Amino acid sequence: MKKQSFVANPLYDSVFKFMMEDEQVARTLLSALLKKDIVSVEMRPNEYSNANKDNDRISIFRIDFGALVREKDGKEHLILIEVQKTWRSTEISRFRQYLGVQYENKRNLDVNGNSLPIVSIYILGHKVGKIKEPVVYVSRKYLDYDSKEITEGVPDPFVESLTHDSIIVQVPYLKGKARNRVEKLLSVFDQTYVQDGDPQFVSVSDRDISEDKDMERIINRLAKAATISDIRMTMNIEDEIYSELENLDTKILSQKKALAQKDKQLAHQEEQLAHQKDMLRYTIKMLVESGKTLSEIADNLHLDIEDIKELM
Repeated sequence: MKKQSFVANPLYDSVFKFMMEDEQVARTLLSALLKKDIVSVEMRPNEYSNANKDNDRISIFRIDFGALVREKDGKEHLILIEVQKTWRSTEISRFRQYLGVQYENKRNLDVNGNSLPIVSIYILGHKVGKIKEPVVYVSRKYLDYDSKEITEGVPDPFVESLTHDSIIVQVPYLKGKARNRVEKLLSVFDQTYVQDGDPQFVSVSDRDISEDKDMERIINRLAKAATISDIRMTMNIEDEIYSELENLDTKILSQKKALAQKDKQLAHQEEQLAHQKDMLRYTIKMLVESGKTLSEIADNLHLDIEDIKELM
């Protein structure tokens, strides 16, 4: 029987950042995700890297990388990789806002003044609609009017600077036996390995890391994170903040349900009022046709004459 051992859970912002600060680990994971040969990668400082200190951005953690990519033909070029990670499922607008910031950032230009190609990686702690694949690739193609792929003159710097590819990782589907290299590396995010009663740690005793130096390095990096007191403290803070966010979500949901019920009641009351007015109009019409004066109708219905006129 294998001895149970645990490492820090990389779904936590502080652990994820520490793991990706290892250049070799970052290059391994990003190469596998992009399915490209990344020669070198460098984490870029940005105003979002300490998002856990900002209540407005606590639910999204972001890291930017500048990467030198070698294509199959041997040519090398720079790209920008933005990694955004969230536990929550209500962040589409914020993802878009951050992408806009990236396009406006002058640091993301090449030597010719063109915007560097951007690849966005979204690591989500939730599911996306009905898509059940753990890793989803959204890739661009150059097409003509007849939807035939254009091969001459591509990629073009102008087009590359205006559009981008995306990779979406759905953590809830990272469970079971890995079917490929990227799923094996991403298995460290598999939350089915979370330690009972303590989500800050995941088990590694059942992982097949034999003769896999890359996987072993990732596991060792996570094991080191589990021993650093500052990271442990930040994980505790994250737990507290996310707990508050969940409570807030529950409160907001309850308020929305209460408002929806009030709206339903109000709509019913308005419907009843409209029906009552229709009945009054009909009654007034019948009384007028029977020869009653407005004063007599007002006395009979206990209404003011002005109300009678308004209903006529």
